[in-house]
Amino acid sequence: MIRAPIAPTFEAFRDAARALLARGTPPEDVLWEDVAVEGQGVLFGAAPGAPAAPVIAAPAASDDAPRARVPAAYMRLAAAVACHRDAARFALLYRALFRLTHGEPYLLELAADPDVARLRALEQAVRRDVHKLHAFVRFRRVEDEGGGERYVAWYRPDHRIVRLGAPFFERRFPSMAWSILTPDESAHWDGAELRYGPGLPRDAAPREDELEELFRTYYRAIYNPARVNLRAMRAEMPVKHWSTLPELSVMSELVRDAASRVDAMQASRSGAASAAEAYVPGSRALPVLREAAASCQACALCERATQTVFGEGPADAALMLVGEQPGDEEDLCGRPFVGPAGRVLDEALAGAGLSRGGIYVTNAVKHFKWEPRGERRLHARPVGPEIQACRAWLQAEVEAVRPRVIVCLGATAARSFLGGRFSVTQSRGQVFKTPWAESWMATYHPAALLRMPDEAARAAARAHFQADLAQAASLLAGEERRSR
Repeated sequence: MIRAPIAPTFEAFRDAARALLARGTPPEDVLWEDVAVEGQGVLFGAAPGAPAAPVIAAPAASDDAPRARVPAAYMRLAAAVACHRDAARFALLYRALFRLTHGEPYLLELAADPDVARLRALEQAVRRDVHKLHAFVRFRRVEDEGGGERYVAWYRPDHRIVRLGAPFFERRFPSMAWSILTPDESAHWDGAELRYGPGLPRDAAPREDELEELFRTYYRAIYNPARVNLRAMRAEMPVKHWSTLPELSVMSELVRDAASRVDAMQASRSGAASAAEAYVPGSRALPVLREAAASCQACALCERATQTVFGEGPADAALMLVGEQPGDEEDLCGRPFVGPAGRVLDEALAGAGLSRGGIYVTNAVKHFKWEPRGERRLHARPVGPEIQACRAWLQAEVEAVRPRVIVCLGATAARSFLGGRFSVTQSRGQVFKTPWAESWMATYHPAALLRMPDEAARAAARAHFQADLAQAASLLAGEERRSR
């Protein structure tokens, strides 16, 4: 048995796993151990009670031995799982890595495989913890000895996620000096460099500052009394975070007045506004929108989804495709239409003479809605209020891209524009002139093709689907001819 004591980081695991793979060490011969400080102990040594073994260094970069090819998806998965506190995570990661590089290159596509299922569960827990870090960190202003200011926050995550979560704040507050302190590690940004340091106790951060009352005023203004759910709030905001959340000091007041505020809202507005409007920035630059959407909590779907799945594609795309919502695979990797429905879409686009690289692809709803079925997460159709809540993000994407042609994939996407009971069966392929694009149409969602009851029905639906996309290509060509 070979001992592998390493620091609890992805980089330490990567280096150790690379050396083990180069020597062909099977997973059952490795005993992984966390050490408190990187470099403590030797990388490889004998198991307790066994004769001392010489240290075996990792192969040098000049060695002729070829390096194993590892899928990028595994590296993303490992970077997240390494942050989990599960003591078996490194053994699990190495076992999956060994299988990937020894005859099972498509292992990660087998969702039912016990190793893959466990890794996905650990990854989801870490991603969810990062989401909470982004949502629950509250900065307090402090002055340094030179009269400068810094904003400091203390937070206690479930896992070692500081290095996964801190870059979000670097992008969001690039001109502000800030520090995030946790028991495991701290992150510090000075406007030019993001540095990491040791963990610190709660007493190292300030308890209160003059901005607290301003924040409470802001929270009163954005609080939606129609969404009061105390059980969900307690589940989403564990007690350990309460002392760092100034808004909780006004929660009893807001809950007490919720009923009367709902009555006032219903009397003063038609209900057509999108709850996401409070999160949408004024900028229509896609990177700014994408970053802001990552923190959206306009509806309850964010509570169970791994992450926001924003649209992707050229900022000046002439064609925009709008689907319903991300699926299981999209939720895990953060990109739209990468699962089975995405593969159907890519085939149909190619058949219609379109390249996905020139198309902006998004969804009407940005979070995955699902229901548990054993260890599986089954798609659940979003309802009207959820579609409406997310509509502000779709509107912002349309305003940013300004496509000439919009194709809605499925009824949910169409209803996000038109509302009501839009029927794809009755209106599929019809072209409308709308405020959102010169040409607007709807067709099947590619996932619907996968659910057709028999092969004949699937073949007919695929033909109609591809014909509608070809019609969109013709509309684009006509627009280009007229512009000349």
